[in-house]
Amino acid sequence: MKLLIDDARIATIERLCEVFPIAGVTTNPTILAKIGGNPFDVLKEIRELIGEEADLHVQAVSRRAEDIVAEANHIVKILGANTFVKIPALPEGFKAMKTLLETSEILVTATAVYTPMQAFIAGQCGAAYVAPYVNRIDNMGFDGVRVTKEIKEIFSANAMETEIIAASFKNAQQVLELCKCGVGAVTLAPELFYASVKNSAINSAVDDFIADFESFAGADKTMLDFQ
Repeated sequence: MKLLIDDARIATIERLCEVFPIAGVTTNPTILAKIGGNPFDVLKEIRELIGEEADLHVQAVSRRAEDIVAEANHIVKILGANTFVKIPALPEGFKAMKTLLETSEILVTATAVYTPMQAFIAGQCGAAYVAPYVNRIDNMGFDGVRVTKEIKEIFSANAMETEIIAASFKNAQQVLELCKCGVGAVTLAPELFYASVKNSAINSAVDDFIADFESFAGADKTMLDFQ
């Protein structure tokens, strides 16, 4: 399962890439609005930071299929390979996905997925990924984790190559549940990366180990002080 960052702040992405095994970055219009200016300025910075091999997901915002296709080609032309164009899983979006599948090698991520049927149709239209909004589905009174698992079962039952990139998480437990079933990827807000490994018992155990070592080796001593 790939881990991606759902953010566009360069300093934040850089810090997370130093610590965690990051496979790429996802963005959307709301995330880019927080940065402002020419969206390609920050997207080019992200691409340079994460490298050509990492995944970068960028959303098209046109409403008509023909315009979505043109926008998708423009995005990939500027940002290069391994750029996934996010297209909403709606009728005009499905039409655009089919056109891109027939006419280009552009990678598509079907976004704004709330139901298994949206995901199934997007997969049949050629989407490489579908992005169910886990917590937003919860907020509608359904079970976002369960819906995501159902999508995975549908893809498996129909021998579809489309993968899931689950998005919109409230807590690390939701992420863990999807780790267990092996979805293709999750994209997380920066704070969830740290929350997933934050535990006072862990810190306490490490502090105890260091204190025990210093009790016989001396304060601030490490293994580097011995040979």
